[in-house]
Amino acid sequence: MTRLSLVHFTTLAKRPVRLKIVDISDASSYPGHADQVFSPRGEEELAEVLARASKENIPVTPMGAMTGLAGGASPQGGWGVSMTNFRKLEIAPGKAIAGSGILLREVQAAAAASGQYYAPDPTENTSSIGGNIAANASGSHSFRYGATRAHVLALRVVLIEGSIREYRRGQPVDFQVPRIPLPRTSKHSAGYRLAPGMDYVDLFIGSEGTLGVVTQAELQLLPAPKEIMGGVVFFPSEEAAIDAVERWRPVPGLRMLEYLDHGSLEIMEVQIKDAPEAAAVMVEQEGEIDLDMTGAMEDVSWFGTSAADRERFRRFRHGLAEGVQARIHRGGHVKLGTDYAAPRDKCREVIKLYRGTLDRDLGTPYVMYGHIGDAHLHINTFPANQEEHARAKAVLDALAKDVVALGGTVGAEHGLGKRKAHLLAIQYAPEHIEAMRAVKRRFDPQWLLGRGNLFEPR
Repeated sequence: MTRLSLVHFTTLAKRPVRLKIVDISDASSYPGHADQVFSPRGEEELAEVLARASKENIPVTPMGAMTGLAGGASPQGGWGVSMTNFRKLEIAPGKAIAGSGILLREVQAAAAASGQYYAPDPTENTSSIGGNIAANASGSHSFRYGATRAHVLALRVVLIEGSIREYRRGQPVDFQVPRIPLPRTSKHSAGYRLAPGMDYVDLFIGSEGTLGVVTQAELQLLPAPKEIMGGVVFFPSEEAAIDAVERWRPVPGLRMLEYLDHGSLEIMEVQIKDAPEAAAVMVEQEGEIDLDMTGAMEDVSWFGTSAADRERFRRFRHGLAEGVQARIHRGGHVKLGTDYAAPRDKCREVIKLYRGTLDRDLGTPYVMYGHIGDAHLHINTFPANQEEHARAKAVLDALAKDVVALGGTVGAEHGLGKRKAHLLAIQYAPEHIEAMRAVKRRFDPQWLLGRGNLFEPR
């Protein structure tokens, strides 16, 4: 949800459109404000805005569809730059050329119409391609296909001084960087992924608008799968659902393993007779589903083979995220949810850790759902007052340390933005963070772009 209070709207000849605003926030309700928001109509106008900001020492926050959950696109003063006018979309065999303002669902639909498939699938398909690149977004199909990073072939970027660059996959950075240790997880989006000999494309993906402003991406498209089976499989308990996931994870062709705990099903108003602690696992498999259903409640589970069935299941899953967001907004607090992930072989252990800690220390309602195939479950809490909010934040921050100790990550797909920038120091040692800061200074010596994202003020 985005909140704007417009003071005036002005169009100047040969100048970017500018809006005066006082209040703006992303989907997490992280509060932000900007003195002006610019909506450039192309790279030259964007370059002009950034060059002027550099000259006048004005912070700039790139803004996409405002669907983020970490406050990354919520300005903290200075200027906001809306990328909604970057609308180029061309489909060719094996690739798509997409402006950063194009929505994910538009790329998915255009690819499908050409008999192709764009694999990254964040739950919120109204997110922008630029935002997906900024956070290295992933989603449920990353279980098989990986995150956004694995599907970007080239980027066009405008740097803070106004220069326009194009970087292609395999083009190495022309400066020395150390190797930053990575967690053992299959998903990770927290800080710069530095390594000697890395390429520029990998540097900008996941940098959360702190190094440059992405205007366009060349995306890899895959041949569309010929047959896909999907289902929502119900289990009488969480333990039975985890048992099934451990059996199913190695099955060939499986591209989705999503979990909904009993609290999530309550939000969705799904009741399973004689199973008050029921849980569900959403599955998709390319080819015919061939899964061992031991322990499953097959008679009440849902299965489908058509695109309409899969869309119905997707809307069901998305409805949970919307229900959680609505409940959080009604409480009047900034979203308190996690994006932690553990190594896949630690899935059962990390769920046990979450349950034990939350049931003992939280003292407020919560739900747990998400990408169980990647041991990446989102915890969302519902504090009723400021005291409960503070306690929940402390409990979740403490869990971050436990997850990292298991070889996990504090940020798997949403980025850290401003709301979770403090977690970078849990993931990395001071020397690793300083190496990232050195890269930031190389591209943005005045520390103007995406100020507050990833790095807390000294």
